Amino acid sequence: MISKKIEKLLNQQIAMESDSSQFYLAMASWAERSGYNGVSAFLYRHSDEERQHMLKLIKFVNERGGVSQLPALKSPPVNFKNVNEVFEQLLKHEVKVSNEINKLVDNCLAEKDYTTHNFLQWYVSEQIEEERLARNLLDKLNLIGGDKGGMYLFDRDLETMIPEGEN
Repeated sequence: MISKKIEKLLNQQIAMESDSSQFYLAMASWAERSGYNGVSAFLYRHSDEERQHMLKLIKFVNERGGVSQLPALKSPPVNFKNVNEVFEQLLKHEVKVSNEINKLVDNCLAEKDYTTHNFLQWYVSEQIEEERLARNLLDKLNLIGGDKGGMYLFDRDLETMIPEGEN
């Protein structure tokens, strides 16, 4: 049985994963409207992945005898200055998610909830991967600078990029 404190914290993480999915969905929509087919495809996939993270948490809470709570959807921003801003915000958001996961893990240890702690290790590893990917993409964008040909290739590469774990 899960404690009420851990249940509440997991429900907060469910909300964060839901917000992440919506945030990436808004970014994907902006990229699609702006002609960045590859960036939009990447972000649509990312939005779906964040939703899967949320579902995994919901199922865990329910399996442990808790009550998962579905959050209200928040309206994320719909316009962005450019692709660089999108990926800068993506990295900033992933760092925020990592910090929240770490706080949740810390609370599990304090509560001696080793089952949830063990479950959350997947999220810890996933966040390392998410931050690394965002940093790598930002590094590539910085190398490209204002080169339109480079941006075209970047966009095309993202369209054909196979998400990790699927190759």
